[in-house]
Amino acid sequence: MGKLVFLKFAEGSFEQGFAVTLQIGEERERATTEVTGKLPPFPEMPLYYNHWQSSYRQIGNRYRLYAEQVQVTNVSMIQDCENTSHVLRVRFNTWLRAEEFRSIREKWLERLSSTEQVRVILQTENSQLQLLPWHLWDLLERYPKAEIALSSPTYDRIHNLRTPNPLVNILAIVGNSQGINTQADRALLQECSNAEVSFLVEPQRQELTEHLWGKNWDILFFAGHSSSQGNRECGRIYLNKTDSLTIGELKYALRKAIENGLQLAIFNSCDGLGLARELADLQIPQIIIMREPVPDQVAQEFLKYFLQGFARGESLYQSVRQARERLEGLEDRFPCATWLPMICQNPAQMPPTWDELRSTESEQTSNSPVSIKRRFSIALSFSVTITALVFGVRLLGVLENPEIQAFDQMMRSRPEEVIDPRLLVITIDDDDLATQRKNGESLIGASISEKSLNKLLQKLNQYQPRAIGLDIYRDFQAKDRDLINRLQKTPNLIGVCKGSDGTANIGGIQPPPEIPTTNLGFSDFIHDRDGVIRRHLLFMNQEPTSLCSASYSFSLQLASLYLRPLGINVKFTPQGNLQLGKTVFPNLNSRSGGYQNIDANGGQILLNYRSTKQIAQQVKLTQFLSDPVNPNAINNRIVLIGVVSRGDSPDTWPTPYGVPLDEQMPGVLVQAHMVSQILSAVEDGRPLLRVWSLWYEIVWIWGWSLVGGILAWRKLSLPWLALVVGVSSSVLYLVCFGLLISGAWVPFVPSALSLLATIGLMSIYNSKKN
Repeated sequence: MGKLVFLKFAEGSFEQGFAVTLQIGEERERATTEVTGKLPPFPEMPLYYNHWQSSYRQIGNRYRLYAEQVQVTNVSMIQDCENTSHVLRVRFNTWLRAEEFRSIREKWLERLSSTEQVRVILQTENSQLQLLPWHLWDLLERYPKAEIALSSPTYDRIHNLRTPNPLVNILAIVGNSQGINTQADRALLQECSNAEVSFLVEPQRQELTEHLWGKNWDILFFAGHSSSQGNRECGRIYLNKTDSLTIGELKYALRKAIENGLQLAIFNSCDGLGLARELADLQIPQIIIMREPVPDQVAQEFLKYFLQGFARGESLYQSVRQARERLEGLEDRFPCATWLPMICQNPAQMPPTWDELRSTESEQTSNSPVSIKRRFSIALSFSVTITALVFGVRLLGVLENPEIQAFDQMMRSRPEEVIDPRLLVITIDDDDLATQRKNGESLIGASISEKSLNKLLQKLNQYQPRAIGLDIYRDFQAKDRDLINRLQKTPNLIGVCKGSDGTANIGGIQPPPEIPTTNLGFSDFIHDRDGVIRRHLLFMNQEPTSLCSASYSFSLQLASLYLRPLGINVKFTPQGNLQLGKTVFPNLNSRSGGYQNIDANGGQILLNYRSTKQIAQQVKLTQFLSDPVNPNAINNRIVLIGVVSRGDSPDTWPTPYGVPLDEQMPGVLVQAHMVSQILSAVEDGRPLLRVWSLWYEIVWIWGWSLVGGILAWRKLSLPWLALVVGVSSSVLYLVCFGLLISGAWVPFVPSALSLLATIGLMSIYNSKKN
């Protein structure tokens, strides 16, 4: 839907200036923006227009003005017209850039996008203001989909019981054609698709009146000679060689035609502002006129271009603008041809499209209450059936893989977040391993030597971190007495072990024997069927024969140690969900979100990865041991120690951010994401990823299926159908993406399938019925 803009001019003059009000809103809605401004006095402006008008009319190009007024075009006259038009354009835009008018200009630029369709309606009774070349306003020229129309400040809506015609009914009046070629106009009208054209060639007054009364016309067209009189307060059309009429002399017949549904009058003739003023008093919805005498060829080319665009489906305003601008190719012979076409609008009416002017019998029938009720019933039944089928297929697990692929795509597309300032990760890469070997340090059974580990713990404790997480398996007794003592007596040190799984024949890994059991956490990850880690295991009951007895995860142990000074301890709700402070971590079920029939043992939640290229500050082991340390980088933080080496036995895992080996995430960084998720949820209110209940998901999927039925309510052409599918699918994706960012994983793939399937079924139904 486009924008509707009003420029309302209060009483004023070029000697005193004009007060102006700008209103901006959506089509068919009340204005949401209003601002006032002023155009300063500029008494010379009418003179600039008169100079241009005089030079333009002296050219004398076979105008559709009076049959006697035909002159020979002079090259110097064309040049003079171009010069005066340039001066008028410059002076006009200088006036519109006045400081008093700046508020109007700035509000326009603020509220309107150059990509939007914009209808601009200029409301004024001042005929000199109406005549100015508003289409040359430099602000308007920035908006390729905008067009301006004139309107009277006083208007009313004619309520009529218009019966749509199967074809667009056009009454074409061909008046006195002396000296001009109206045959081209007739040929162009006859080429219109889905139109029925009735021609009146040089009619008598009674014949014209009878036709206006006798049928519900959609478009009134006039070609021939016309003129404005009385300071453009009234207009006259020349019916034949002897008769002419003012609009006032056709008042009753025209009023009847408007009551019967006349939507548009096109006067492809000269000097039409007087005609438009009188027709506006009759409340006709739309009028297209020529502001000045129009050369014969210009009138024909405009009509051709306008009918091509309008009958093709372009809006009336866009059709006029495009047709007007295409006249530029004639301006070497007919200067200022692009200045001539103008729209006059009744603001109470909405401009129709070509298709809205016509309606097939089946479309008329489809608007009946019985048909609307039936179509709604059909759409409702289709949506319910499709929802049931899609949800049944989903429960069978057929959609699980595409759903989690869509989930991964959305996770990767989220806005960037800042790194977690509560964490520091000390990494051990291939260079660190090589350095230790070069220094003669033994790495048997571990990725860090006892000497380096002892030195590392010693240096860390100097700066009082709140928790230290050693994400390195040490299932053997240390030999260094100093290290043994340090491992035993470091209260904020958390070690890791790995639980066993008898069903999968996976043996566990023992914890470091020196670290107390209360300071142990399991490092087990839960990966999906494709090997990707999307879930976070917080706690579990270990098997009786497991080598690892830890009930809480490594990440939970570190987070709880960090939160303990704040008075936040691990608790469980009556439903068995973990609770830290006021934050509850709801367990996943075997059917949660896109997952169908997963192993949901233990306390599992979705892992809401922090959307950042680097989860926390990182420093290499060798660098940390050899360089000075900033105390603020360690004090009161959680320090994780782990391997990021890509060597012989890499500790890397597939995540939504990368599945290939070279894109996988080191285990210590996965642990950092898990710790960050817990802390961010408890301290920052960062949303956990949750899923809806089964019934909410059913209603959601059915709702989008119903949307599809409503969108395909009427028979649509293939391009329109493709547009509907593209826009609705995009909106669905954006809504699901927005909900994911806010913490809800809602069904996208099932909803998209339901939406598209219902659109498809309704389209097939419409094609069979129409």
